[in-house]
Amino acid sequence: MPETSPRSPGLLLTALCAAGMLAATMQTAVVPILGNIGDQTGASPGALSWIVTANLLSSAVTTPLFGRLGDLRGKRGAMMLCLLLMLAGSVLAAITTSLPLLVLARVLQGAVTGVFPLALSVARDTVPRERLTGAMALISATLSIGGSIGLVAAGLLASDGADYRNVFWLASAVGVLALGAVAAWVPADTRRSEGGLDWAGALLLGGALVLVLLPLSQGGAWGWSSPVTLTLFAAAPVALACWVLLERRVDAPLVDVRMLTRRTFLLTNVTAVLMGFAMFGLYLGVSDFVQMPSAEAGYGFTASVLSAATVYLLPAALVSLVAAPVGGILVKRYSGRAVLAVSGLAGLAGFGSLTLWHGSTGAVIAGALVAGGSLSLAYAAMPALVVQSVPAARTGIANSINSIGRSVGASAAGAVVAALLVATTRRTTGLPAESGFTWVFALSATAGALTACAALLIPRTPPTVLSGAAPTGTAAETAADVTAARRAG
Repeated sequence: MPETSPRSPGLLLTALCAAGMLAATMQTAVVPILGNIGDQTGASPGALSWIVTANLLSSAVTTPLFGRLGDLRGKRGAMMLCLLLMLAGSVLAAITTSLPLLVLARVLQGAVTGVFPLALSVARDTVPRERLTGAMALISATLSIGGSIGLVAAGLLASDGADYRNVFWLASAVGVLALGAVAAWVPADTRRSEGGLDWAGALLLGGALVLVLLPLSQGGAWGWSSPVTLTLFAAAPVALACWVLLERRVDAPLVDVRMLTRRTFLLTNVTAVLMGFAMFGLYLGVSDFVQMPSAEAGYGFTASVLSAATVYLLPAALVSLVAAPVGGILVKRYSGRAVLAVSGLAGLAGFGSLTLWHGSTGAVIAGALVAGGSLSLAYAAMPALVVQSVPAARTGIANSINSIGRSVGASAAGAVVAALLVATTRRTTGLPAESGFTWVFALSATAGALTACAALLIPRTPPTVLSGAAPTGTAAETAADVTAARRAG
């Protein structure tokens, strides 16, 4: 049984979902207002790209740090710290028109991404085991739901050239509510992992992730064959190798690298990268496609930013909301492995449909519905597989690694989408050819197929009812560690 029982599991789940949805919203809310920011600050497109890049890099660096901090010092406190930093960033973004300060604000907002893996860890510690699988599936669904809500809310607030700062004022208000909910409804956890925070490991891992994500996000501007881009890509595996060597030598590593090689955990993280790619392939591909002026481009529906979010993407988010509890039930009845494989096949079907049939509004919405449902099923299965494959004392950092996988996949999707659309741009119209979008959807379908293949390589286990962890340092925890290793293959 979980060590800490909340007085109201319903209110606890509300707080965790609210925090997770806020984290997802912050990743997409800025996309529709980049044009407004450029018009109102006079920033160039190259400078505007740093508003997205700064947040991405901050998320990658801080997520594992907060995950481990939660294991060591308490997950509730770590969640509140993430939300406080996000709130500070939102207020700063709402009161400034300076681009450097706005970039700094986005760095602070990036810390909120750490809330999502912490929320999953809190659920493992506190939710009754008979409800845990469904709870984790619902928290996971906030990724796709929150992403769509961010697009819709930003489109509404920034329509017709409105002040972009309205979006950040709303983020500040929602941040206050989420912080209050976590403070009031998430119990303070008494179980803590032993050891200290591995600052050297955190800095080296953060540096390695920057070396991967920075050229992915800026390679289009710098040039994919430029010396800077190639140097950063070449340095990334060297930094990762140095980090692995360091983690093998320290007494209390940030990440137990032996955990990374367990087959279940490794393959689950591979699918996180793939589905992260597919998720942003859906958001960026569909949103940009339907906004193409049909008269000039010969395709698209001349949709506004708001219409793209509400008409074409919001239905997929609503399907995700329904698919999440269904995914939890299926994980509990069958296995995370089976649900993950089905999600990959559904992704193949949804994105395959978009690849072949995108000439009508109905076809695009139908394909997006299936693709969105596949993402929700995948996000329902992944936390269950992660929890089953690692010891309880490492739940926070393990979920953080899985979250980083999604961020890497999303970054790769952004880079690939931009590169394909630039490569297929016609000189006569200045607009990308339809084939660019076809490739985006086809690659996302491939990500779904590879997810199904990776899931089938995960060792079979009987349907498992997830349970809370044993107290740190006890014989029960040692037994749980052995069991996790066996399940991980």
